[in-house]
Amino acid sequence: MSTTAARSEKKTRTRHQNPENRPRSHPTPTLRVREYTDLALDGLPASFISDTLEFSQTVRHTEDGPTDRLTREGHNLRYAAIVALGLATVAEETQRVVLRGSTARDITEAAVVRAAGTRDPGAVALVAWAAAEVTGTPDERLLHRLARILDSGDPIPTVVASWMLTAAIASLAVDHTVAHASDIARVARDRLLTAQGPQGIFPHALPASTLGRLRAHVGCFADQVYPIQALARLAAFTTDPEALYAANLCAARICELQGEAGQWWWHYDARDGSVVEKYPVYSVHQHAMAPMALLDLANSGGDDHRDAIFLGLDWLQTHPEVDEELVAEEHSMIWRKAGRREPAKAARKLAAVTTAIHPGWHLPGIDLIFPANRVDRECRPYELGWLLYAWRGAEGVAAIEAATDDDGAADEADAS
Repeated sequence: MSTTAARSEKKTRTRHQNPENRPRSHPTPTLRVREYTDLALDGLPASFISDTLEFSQTVRHTEDGPTDRLTREGHNLRYAAIVALGLATVAEETQRVVLRGSTARDITEAAVVRAAGTRDPGAVALVAWAAAEVTGTPDERLLHRLARILDSGDPIPTVVASWMLTAAIASLAVDHTVAHASDIARVARDRLLTAQGPQGIFPHALPASTLGRLRAHVGCFADQVYPIQALARLAAFTTDPEALYAANLCAARICELQGEAGQWWWHYDARDGSVVEKYPVYSVHQHAMAPMALLDLANSGGDDHRDAIFLGLDWLQTHPEVDEELVAEEHSMIWRKAGRREPAKAARKLAAVTTAIHPGWHLPGIDLIFPANRVDRECRPYELGWLLYAWRGAEGVAAIEAATDDDGAADEADAS
């Protein structure tokens, strides 16, 4: 595992200090991914609460005169499950270094205990997923809770329904007879497919109408990637062509809408598949969530969007919106987002209203009024957890190796 100091020595420029000397070509995808995953392993200890085997809500960078430090805030059960999934993809020896002697299994087992007392269905779903994948033992009590939530017919966030589906598939992959998992998979699948828009975009809640007239049409980026991942895994596990078609349709649409510099935009319109609001651009979408979902899709027999994945990675280096670096090697962090300077998410609220009135209608001059030139200097542990999960598995390694081979073949052709 590389050290922060070693990586810092390799960095010879910053965009705003020496832009004219920026390299003309980016590192290979393999090298970039290895650098980012090494950074994640170095950065996760800052958010680890070793006494209770938990992870914080965030790690925030603060500057007070000459003081430059990271501050840990809160705790989050969802994030503990995600980090456990990510760390389970690396060697146990490395896990113990990051977790001060503990392992991903230890984190998961502690999370299972805490999940018994949480009312957050998203946390329950993620912990059930981690229990199946990390410990190899599906937790029937957690699955029973998820089945009851779905059976109630109550509205549910799209992201949570997707995690439920993925948790069910992970559990069935370990034990195809485990109680409740098949029912969860069936109901979550049907609710997702029913809500999907004609262009492939998913709304923020199931059913969308529960959000009211001004938000029913809006789905965020997470509302797209987690269904892609869940439906792709379902298709691979059960040979479900309808699920695979839905995952392909959504993936094709978000890739079609991807920004010229690789940006994965924030909010989409489920009615016509247009962009509702572009900003913030979240770093985790670029380096982890999009690659994770799109690699799962390709691995499940779906479309290959490798070019879009690597274009998204490029944004972490080019980020034309901001001059400040997002990959903070000196802190082993990737700053959370590049967003607008605005009060209380004003641009998002305005975009929701205008597009509710007429799809695609945006107030002119919004980018001048609220420019997207601010970096949020915080990093949440789930972001680094998903980074490891996306790239340290066999699918991620295969993708970057294949991309490297393709680049080498192209170079040889150019030279001949």
